[in-house]
Amino acid sequence: MNRTTKNIVYMSIALGMLIYAVPRLEIGQGWTLPTVFGIVWILFALAIVASHLHAILRVDEETAAQLDRVKRHRRRQLAQLLERRIARRGGQS
Repeated sequence: MNRTTKNIVYMSIALGMLIYAVPRLEIGQGWTLPTVFGIVWILFALAIVASHLHAILRVDEETAAQLDRVKRHRRRQLAQLLERRIARRGGQS
């Protein structure tokens, strides 16, 4: 299962929890403990949905591409370093 599929599944689960739970939460009865809990719970669930939607829409696509370029560059540097070390050891034998 790739990352986008996981994000879609997890976002769907969070939306399902919201659809199921919101009618059952005691909201609108003043600032009681159940009301505060319901509001905080809804905010956390919406934050989860927003984070998965952010990942699905690939808002940070440029940042991800730049990070990928940096990782490739580091791998190339490491490969060159290893080649130099192997070449030095080969000359010593």
